[in-house]
Amino acid sequence: MRITTCVKSIAQTGEAIPASISETTQKMPRLRRISGNLAIFTPQNSKKMKSSIPAAEKDKIFGTLSTANRAFQQRYPGDTGHRQPVHTVYGGANLFSSDIAEKMGKAALAHLDLYAPNFCVLAKALGLDGHEALPTAASEVAALEARLQAMNPADGNSDPAWMSYTIYNKMVAKLKREPLEDFRIDFEDGFGNRSDEEEDQFAEKAALEVAKGMAADSLSPFIGIRIKPFTEDLKDRGLRTLDIFVSTLSEATGGKLPQNFVVMLPKVTIPEQISALIDLFEVIEANSALETGALKMEIMVEQTQAIMASDGTNPLRKFMEAARGRMVATAFGTYDYTASCNITAKYQAMSHPVCDFAHHMTRVALGHTGLMLADGATNVMPVGPHRGDNLTPVQILENMDVVHRAWKLGYDHVRHSLYNGFYQGWDLHPAQFPVRYAAVYAFFLESYEDAAARLRNFMQAAARVTLSGDIFDDAATGQGLLNYFIAALNCGAITEAEALATGLTMEELRSRSFVRILRGRRGQ
Repeated sequence: MRITTCVKSIAQTGEAIPASISETTQKMPRLRRISGNLAIFTPQNSKKMKSSIPAAEKDKIFGTLSTANRAFQQRYPGDTGHRQPVHTVYGGANLFSSDIAEKMGKAALAHLDLYAPNFCVLAKALGLDGHEALPTAASEVAALEARLQAMNPADGNSDPAWMSYTIYNKMVAKLKREPLEDFRIDFEDGFGNRSDEEEDQFAEKAALEVAKGMAADSLSPFIGIRIKPFTEDLKDRGLRTLDIFVSTLSEATGGKLPQNFVVMLPKVTIPEQISALIDLFEVIEANSALETGALKMEIMVEQTQAIMASDGTNPLRKFMEAARGRMVATAFGTYDYTASCNITAKYQAMSHPVCDFAHHMTRVALGHTGLMLADGATNVMPVGPHRGDNLTPVQILENMDVVHRAWKLGYDHVRHSLYNGFYQGWDLHPAQFPVRYAAVYAFFLESYEDAAARLRNFMQAAARVTLSGDIFDDAATGQGLLNYFIAALNCGAITEAEALATGLTMEELRSRSFVRILRGRRGQ
C-alpha cells in the first residue's frame, strides 16, 4: 500500500488531507523499511496477533525468495551513474587526426555564426518557445540581448525570450569548451570499401594519432573504433583491423588505452559474434601490454534479428551475457534497421514507427542493466547547396533555408529520442552539433524548475517517498531525478550553481547515488 492510497483513504473519510508527509504518516500504521524500500505495515500496538505460519516455515520460504531476489538484483543492478555522452560522432578512419575534436568545434562554431549569428535566428529556425515574438532587425536583437544580459537570472524566467537566450549562450560555451563528447573512428560504412593494404595502413595511422592525442590531451572524453561486422565474409577483415589498431596503440602507449575506449561491433545478429570478439580481446590482452579486461565493447542494433531471434525471443539479453561483462553500450542503426524492415529510402527516418518499436524492445530487454543506450542519426546534413565566397543574395537565402530546414529536422529527431528516454544519439557532421546541444539543453532546461523542486522535497524530507501534488515519487524516482541533474551538469545544460539549487552538495552529486545521499544525511 503506497502513501497515495492512504491519502485517498483519508480524503474519502472527509478528513483534511495533511500538508506534509510527516502529518500523513501520523494517520497511518507505522512503516517498517526493509533493504531501504517500503516493505510492510506494522500495527501501532504491541498486542500479539494470531498467526498461522511457523517461523521455520517462513524462514525456509523466504530463504528461497531471498536467493531469487539477490539473483534478480545482480541481473538488474540499475544505472551505473557514470557519465553518458549526449552524442557519438562517426568519421572515416582515413580522416581521423589527434586534433579532430578541436577542428570539429571550430567548424561547428563557424557554421553557427554563419547561419544563426544570434539567438533570435536560432530560435526561429528551431521553433523554440516564444520565437514568434522575437525581433529580426539587427538593432532590435542587439537591444534585446543587452537587456537580457543585464537581467538577473532569477527574473529572467518571466521573460519569454530568456529560454532561447539561455540555450544559445550555453550552446556557444559548450562548443568552445567541449564540442565533441564521443568519437568513433570508423572502419565500416564511413570508411567504405578499400583494399586490405589501405585499411591496414589507416588502422596503424589512426592508432598512432590516438596515441598522439593521448599525449597532448586533445581527444574527446569518449572514443573508440568501429570495425567491420563479424559476419562470415567480413570477420577476418574486422579482426585484422582490430588487431593492428590495438597492438599498435598498446605498443605506442606502453599498454595504455584512452579513457572510455570501446570497440563497436556492428550488425550483430547472434550472440556467438560477440563471444568471439570477447575471446579475441582476451588473446590480444594476453599477448600485449594491456591489462586483463581493459578492452570494452558495444554493439549496434541495426538488424531485425537483433530484436527478434529465430526462436521468437528478444536476443539482446543474450548478447549482453555473451560479452561477459565487457559490454558497455548499444547504439541503434536507423537506416540499416529501417532498410531491414523493407522501408523505402524516402521514409527511412528516426521517427518512423518501426524505430520506436525497436527502441522500446531494446529498453525492455536492457533496462536497468547498466548499459548505455543510444539512438541513431539524422542523415540530412545542414549544409547549403551553394559553396564559395562570392554567393549572390539569392544563393545565400537558399543556403539559409536549406540549413534551417535540416536543423529543424535534426532538432525534432533529437527531441523525439529524448522523449523516448534515449539521451544519446549520433551526429555525422559538425554542422549538426549546434542542433544537438540546443535540443538537449532545451529538454533539460524546460524541466529544470520542476525537477529541482521535486528533488529538494526528497532531500528535505530525507525519506524514500515524497508527495508532490498528485504525483507519487519513490526512491527509484529520486534516483531518476538525481540522474537528470547529473546528465544535465555533465553536458553543460546547467551549471554547478544551478545543480546546487536542489539542496545537494557537489560531493553528494558526485556520489551518483540517491540512497547513499540519504544514508549520509542520516549519519549511516
